Amino acid sequence: MRLTIRPFTVHKKFALRISRGISSENTNLWLKIEQDDIEGWGEASPFSVEAEDRVEAAELMTEFEAIVGKLGQFHPFDQQKIETFCKEAGISSALHAAIDVALYDWLGKRVGLPLWKLWGLDRDRIAPISVTIGINSPQGALDRLHQWQKLFAVNVIKIKLGNPEGIEADQAMFKAIREQAPQATIMVDANGGWTLEQAIAMADWLATFQVKYIEQPLPIGKEDELHELFVRSPLPIFVDESCFSSRDIANLAGCVHGVNLKLMKAGGLSEMRRAIATARSGGLQVMFGCYSDSTLANTALAHLSPLADYLDLDSHLNLSDDPFIGVILDKGRLIPNDLPGLGVQARVSHP
Repeated sequence: MRLTIRPFTVHKKFALRISRGISSENTNLWLKIEQDDIEGWGEASPFSVEAEDRVEAAELMTEFEAIVGKLGQFHPFDQQKIETFCKEAGISSALHAAIDVALYDWLGKRVGLPLWKLWGLDRDRIAPISVTIGINSPQGALDRLHQWQKLFAVNVIKIKLGNPEGIEADQAMFKAIREQAPQATIMVDANGGWTLEQAIAMADWLATFQVKYIEQPLPIGKEDELHELFVRSPLPIFVDESCFSSRDIANLAGCVHGVNLKLMKAGGLSEMRRAIATARSGGLQVMFGCYSDSTLANTALAHLSPLADYLDLDSHLNLSDDPFIGVILDKGRLIPNDLPGLGVQARVSHP
């Protein structure tokens, strides 16, 4: 099989601020696998869970160049062999995700079926997506909410908290949004921005506003404190940065109520499916999240979304120059189409 890769930069319509910093653009990679006149597409989106651990697109390109010769010796049907090779080569999970997704896209096109149908999934079970409001002033947060409401009827909102200015700033921003959207389903994500004491206090306070759950309240490295929060919090606790793949889930059962699984963290759809099954076996709920992913990556996850309880796949909706079209936004739900494979196409302006 022939593999090629090229970078593309996407820009956010509205910069997103979380507890660790702010982002307005991202350079991702578009990977293609060609075999028997069929192309399979995948995306690698560089990300970080701590400020110092980010692997940039140029590093992913270097990783790809180091393995592309040996990868080309496989056939797209050799998924298990390819996965073993990628793990032994120690490539980054984002690059592994691009390869794995491209293999599934190729397979779906080869058999003429969209992935959701190939896996026997039910699109009617897809939950509505949440829209994300980053850390901001109360008025700035309201302005962002109004921008989302111009796009579609917003019923589910994820609010980023963990403001470095303290929980009083978090509370002021949260109250402004809740007052403006009293009927919306709201969840909050601190991105590890609270101490245990702050998390307990915020859980008690947020419970009075009918919040659905709290995501990643504690920093990476403080997982030993999750059980105390789990016992004392009146709200469900989910983790994101503390859970990359199925290997992390066994240690989290009994300490959290759910996990946020992401394509780039997991390393592809194959590992996403394993992580979902592992989470369910441990009695955990599942949400899907994203980074600065385009329509390509979010469409890939949308094919698995009937298996998730919550969906946070709004990153492509905040891009001013998304190179792809694919998944369909319908009444707040992302619905994969009926085209074979991922069902993703390039925009005319992005050949």
